[in-house]
Amino acid sequence: MSQAKQLEELLQEFARVGVDPNTISAGLGVSRDDALRALGALPDGAGPAAFLKQLRSLTTLTAAATDRDLTQGSDV
Repeated sequence: MSQAKQLEELLQEFARVGVDPNTISAGLGVSRDDALRALGALPDGAGPAAFLKQLRSLTTLTAAATDRDLTQGSDV
C-alpha cells in the first residue's frame, strides 16, 4: 500500500472515531499499525480520550508481552 493510501486510511479512521489528527502530538512515537489497531477497536465518535486510553492499553500490553518474551528467553 502506498504511503498516500496509508495516510488516507489513518486520517479516515481518526475522522470516524472523532479525533482531530492536528491535536495528536507527533511525539507520541506510535506506529501507524498501533494507531490503526487502537482506532479500529473503537466505535464511531468515541473521541480523543477513548483513543488515547485504547492506545495506552494496547501499548502497555505489547510492552508487557515483549518484556515477558525477553525475560523467558534469557539464560541469566
